[in-house]
Amino acid sequence: MKRAAVPVVEENGEKFMLFYGMSSESAMTRHVGGVAKYRAAEGKTVKLPLRGPVENTARDILGGLRSACTYVGASRLKELTKRTTFIRVQEQENRVFNSL
Repeated sequence: MKRAAVPVVEENGEKFMLFYGMSSESAMTRHVGGVAKYRAAEGKTVKLPLRGPVENTARDILGGLRSACTYVGASRLKELTKRTTFIRVQEQENRVFNSL
C-alpha cells in the first residue's frame, strides 16, 4: 500500500509527518520555490507523530460509527439520521495544536 507523498522528518528516533495548509510558507517553498514578495504566508506547519497506515485510522472511525449506530438502534448508517438529532456547532476548537 502506498503512503501519501507527505514530508517525513525524524527527531530523536521518532518520525513525524509535516502537515501544513497550501497558503503556508512550507507549502509555497515546496511547490513554488518560496513566498512571492506580493504574498503573505498564512497558517503554520505542524509535526504530527506518524501513526501507521491510514487503514488503522479508518478502522477506528468505522468502529466509532458502528458504536453510534448501536447506541441509537440503527441497523444501517442510513438510519442514523432518522434516529438521532444532529446539532450544528458554530464554534469548535481543535486543541491538538495548542502547544505548537
